[in-house]
Amino acid sequence: MKKILIFSLAYFPHVGGAEVAVKEITDRISSEESEFHMITHRFSKNDAKEEQMGNIRVHRVGGGASYLSKVLFVVRAAFAARTLHKKEHFDGMWAMMSYMLFPIVLSGIRAPYLLTLQEGDPFTHVFGRWFIRPFLPLLKKGFAHARDVQAISHYLLAWAKSMGFPGKGSVVPNGVNTTHFAQIYAPEVIEKKRAELGKKEGDVFLVTTSRLVHKNAVDDVIRALPLLPKHIHFIICGTGKDEPMLRTLASSLKVSNRIQFLGQISHADMPLVLKACDIFVRPSRSEGMGNSFIEAMAVGLPVIATQEGGIADFLFDAKRNPDRETTGWAVDKNAPKQIAEAVEDILAHPEKATEVTKTAKALALGEYDWNLIASKMNSLFQDLAEC
Repeated sequence: MKKILIFSLAYFPHVGGAEVAVKEITDRISSEESEFHMITHRFSKNDAKEEQMGNIRVHRVGGGASYLSKVLFVVRAAFAARTLHKKEHFDGMWAMMSYMLFPIVLSGIRAPYLLTLQEGDPFTHVFGRWFIRPFLPLLKKGFAHARDVQAISHYLLAWAKSMGFPGKGSVVPNGVNTTHFAQIYAPEVIEKKRAELGKKEGDVFLVTTSRLVHKNAVDDVIRALPLLPKHIHFIICGTGKDEPMLRTLASSLKVSNRIQFLGQISHADMPLVLKACDIFVRPSRSEGMGNSFIEAMAVGLPVIATQEGGIADFLFDAKRNPDRETTGWAVDKNAPKQIAEAVEDILAHPEKATEVTKTAKALALGEYDWNLIASKMNSLFQDLAEC
């Protein structure tokens, strides 16, 4: 049995896509093969300092949700790792996202480590901020000495090369619970959900699942609505700091009556909400990968998206990618008019839409299931621990 120490700023119950990935992967790896420990930040006094969560022994250090507390986590995590390593003798370490290289380098632990790149913001935002620049030499040292780098997209793997990683690296995307999102609902169940959403005969519902932040470009979908017939509505699933701005924008464009803000939708309810809608739209301005797109494909919805960042790994457009089987409709970022044109194309060519969604669903089920992803990651852990 190999022992792996994970460094992650956050973990359950404080989660995003990276934290979900850690849990989905480690839960599928036998405890007889690998024993996982994690050092993470203690955001609240209600968070246990130590507990077993699935296949991970979680050790929380520090306290508080302030920015200063998060910065101090790096030093605290480094010291905690040294102490824990003396007891457990780890075979390898795993840094979840680039900033977790800081505690690994500071710890001085002489064990091979794997870096996972999950970042969704642009390169300049992640590495170009004023408070990061003074520490870039330390971060680059972490990249240069990583035994391996696993990125969730080819776009992010290129970051590793830019930061000095000398190896080849691997692209292993995040996965999706494809069984959950591809499940079949009785027609009356779907109709009931449509009625709950106020969907009338003839209505077309665009839908997005997204944090309401600038990078996810929900505002561009709202700007596209005035260019589309009034029977086309927009369902927004998610919360975020941009919600007041988005509501104001909708009001100024006089489309508030065509938009519903549903707030945060549970993972259990999400497939049915998507099934009740017609077209998934998320024209991201930047994206490391984007599980929401794969989930929509697994459900069987036509997908409109940009090809920014990691989206280009799976969103293939008929005109822009003639050498690939079409899996969606690509638009430029900041292009509401193109979004409207893509919606009109989908509605005008239902047979084409059916064929594209069939291809996209096959891609999602065949390449993005968590069981497949966990198997690939386990191979990386075993290779790491045998170094």
